[in-house]
Amino acid sequence: MDLYVHLEGRDNLAKQIYAQLRGAILSGRLRRGDRLPPTRQLASRLSVSRNTVSLAYEWLTSEGLLAGRTGAGSFVEGAPVARPTKARAGVAIRHRAVWDAIDLPTPREHAPRYDFGVGMPDAALFPFDTWRRLLARQIRPSLLKADYGDPAGHPKLRAAIARHVGVSRGVNAGADDVLITNGAQQAFDLIARVLIEPGMRVAVEEPGYPPPRLLFESLGARVTAIPVDSSGLDVAALPDDARLVYVTPSHQFPLGMPMSHARRTALLAWAERRNAVIIEDDYDSEFRFGGRPLETLQAIDRSGRVIYVGSFSKSLLPSLRLGFVIAPPSLQAPLQAASYVAGWYAQWPAQAALASLIDNGLLARHVRKMRRVYADRHDRILQTLTADFKKWLIPVPSVTGMHLAATLRSRSVRLERELAECALEKGVAFDRLSSYCTSDRPRTGVVLGYGAIAASKIDEGLRLLHGCFVKTYATEY
Repeated sequence: MDLYVHLEGRDNLAKQIYAQLRGAILSGRLRRGDRLPPTRQLASRLSVSRNTVSLAYEWLTSEGLLAGRTGAGSFVEGAPVARPTKARAGVAIRHRAVWDAIDLPTPREHAPRYDFGVGMPDAALFPFDTWRRLLARQIRPSLLKADYGDPAGHPKLRAAIARHVGVSRGVNAGADDVLITNGAQQAFDLIARVLIEPGMRVAVEEPGYPPPRLLFESLGARVTAIPVDSSGLDVAALPDDARLVYVTPSHQFPLGMPMSHARRTALLAWAERRNAVIIEDDYDSEFRFGGRPLETLQAIDRSGRVIYVGSFSKSLLPSLRLGFVIAPPSLQAPLQAASYVAGWYAQWPAQAALASLIDNGLLARHVRKMRRVYADRHDRILQTLTADFKKWLIPVPSVTGMHLAATLRSRSVRLERELAECALEKGVAFDRLSSYCTSDRPRTGVVLGYGAIAASKIDEGLRLLHGCFVKTYATEY
């Protein structure tokens, strides 16, 4: 390995080398079994004599920190494992206060046994063998170039996505309209970079998906939360000065109802009157279990004001970090420029592999399989909530996606929090509906994802959750 050693002056060189290597071993930066450079090589790199390096190695060996192996070299041996030292604190560098207000997600120390977490697909059903084969085909000298590729993404994937969403969602787009992103959140980031100026009014749903709202606020937007009812976003509540609206019309997040056709047309008409832009987040509409699918906003947009965002985090895996944005012609060049300066995130081989997965019909086959799996889990949860939780919960009707929401008949945030704490103690995890709200009197309830929990665990998980409802409400009354 390359080994960094800094020497000052020409005195005590062996002692300086010894001290720095010893510190690296004791701090854990050099681990047991790591091979040190040959003495001749390190001496040449440091411009010292070989005897100087040999002496330092001998001192470390005498302390049991190095061991020589005949014909192999010197290896770290018997060092106590210590945590790597942290960087020096130094001065407190001033930063924007907005970043202090964002709570980062923290991984649980122990995974809950009954995980009703939201937004997580069933990784066990991912077509690993197929993906591995398609990806391996792309990692060849003839296909991997030394350049960074087009900031808009792999041309084959852009064309495949245009066909895919055209067939499956009725989206009007060609390959040139598609920009590949590092998941949906990067799509929102690029859109925000291009459109938002400090002080601009942006409207989001209440309750709603937090990351876009936090992103817009971080860029200096004045974000207004617009209430959602059984028909979707309340268009009449939109402020006149809003110039950007973020919505999830096909499957409102997190409640689950679709935006009615009347609301869709009203929103488009409002945007045209106010010269506003709409971000349509179509995050999991491929998993529709019943009813006639509603058209996307993009498909019925006649004035070019809708930016359509999708990803493969739900249909495949979030860790692939592959998404896309389909924008009106006037925004395509600015978005590509934003992608250029923001870093070209998505991996080129993975983009090409995904193009093959789509073009060969393998993605559609996988989605059909997952739709059946999720429909079964959805129905099982809904039946149990309707039968056993009706005293406390009102399920929100939904026929799409990977989660189901139910509102508490009591709007007590304290009760909702106690229910979540009780459930977690029993190994049951779910999302609190109030966590998606920003108002002083948030909606309360449970949001139950069924992507990450096996069907065999649903009944027991809900039985334990039922016990928490009985216990919490008995304590309350």
